[in-house]
Amino acid sequence: MRAITVCCQCAAAIALMGGAVTVAPGANADNSRFNKSVVENVHAMQHQAGCTTNIKVNPKLQLAAQWHTDDVLANRDLDGDIGSDGSTVADRARNAGYSGIVAETVAINPALAMSGIELINQWYYRPDYNAIMSDCANVDVGVWSDNVIDRTVAVAVYGKGDSAPPAHGPVRPFIGQP
Repeated sequence: MRAITVCCQCAAAIALMGGAVTVAPGANADNSRFNKSVVENVHAMQHQAGCTTNIKVNPKLQLAAQWHTDDVLANRDLDGDIGSDGSTVADRARNAGYSGIVAETVAINPALAMSGIELINQWYYRPDYNAIMSDCANVDVGVWSDNVIDRTVAVAVYGKGDSAPPAHGPVRPFIGQP
């Protein structure tokens, strides 16, 4: 906080002296490549285990993963599957519209970032998480990750098949249509 205050004071002094001041926008991490690599690693683990199906990203499970990621990131006393409101992975998946059996893996790294190797090492060497990732019945997955300066959280929610109808958003006309 002190560094920001000093920096702002310097910028104000430069502006008063007639100098140009540019301010860089805040960093917004795009974790989509990381999240996609998690799905690819789960796919590889399933095929190593003899699975013949291809796991696919499910937007409902991705939303459930996002909710838990945000909750774990904001509530530092959380370190697993139970949310700050007492919710379970099944609760979050059901609230996101997924109707099926689900499981979850959670990774917390006490740093700004996490590599795919660090994540897979956390999950691969935990027998319960390895079993979830290698389960051929898990045909759907949703992955979300986010970070702050001293903490990165990644959550994957796995599903054994969604029997609920697709969730549709509001219909919007395309530009140029009446």
